[in-house]
Amino acid sequence: MSGPVQLLRSAIAPLTRTRAFRAVGPVLLPPAERLLAALTRGRVQLSALLVPSLVLHSTGARSGEPRDTYLMYTPDGPGRAIVAGTSFARDRHPAWTYNLLAHPDASISVRGRPIPVRASRITDDGERDAAWARIEAQWPGYRAYERDSGRVVRLFRLQAVARTEPRAG
Repeated sequence: MSGPVQLLRSAIAPLTRTRAFRAVGPVLLPPAERLLAALTRGRVQLSALLVPSLVLHSTGARSGEPRDTYLMYTPDGPGRAIVAGTSFARDRHPAWTYNLLAHPDASISVRGRPIPVRASRITDDGERDAAWARIEAQWPGYRAYERDSGRVVRLFRLQAVARTEPRAG
């Protein structure tokens, strides 16, 4: 990671933990991400200017309808990513985590490139600590969202899977 990007992250990270950001972030960031995605055909994400970002394409837990969610992710080796259901430190789990629990087969888009994935929840304490360490190496203090939310944040590992194409004849 380049020095200027790390310096910018270190300067902005504390701001993202403020009450003001937690109040306006959930309201302003999703529409801004959708607008930028529409203008760039999904190739640019606002959040990706600071951290690795993806669009999670999941299936609604109750509705069965397609859902798209813009998320920060942390690389976790070849073909793997970690996502955290922090929800701006709100006291409820974000809807996309329920979607992955109900329908772990999903896909992601990274810089407009679709990738089929299978989600698995990270529940082992040692594995969670290691995942949080990776996440915080990328975005300092991010685990504070878990403490401030008053709940155990759901962490998921997304593993790329081979595309399953329908067979002919």
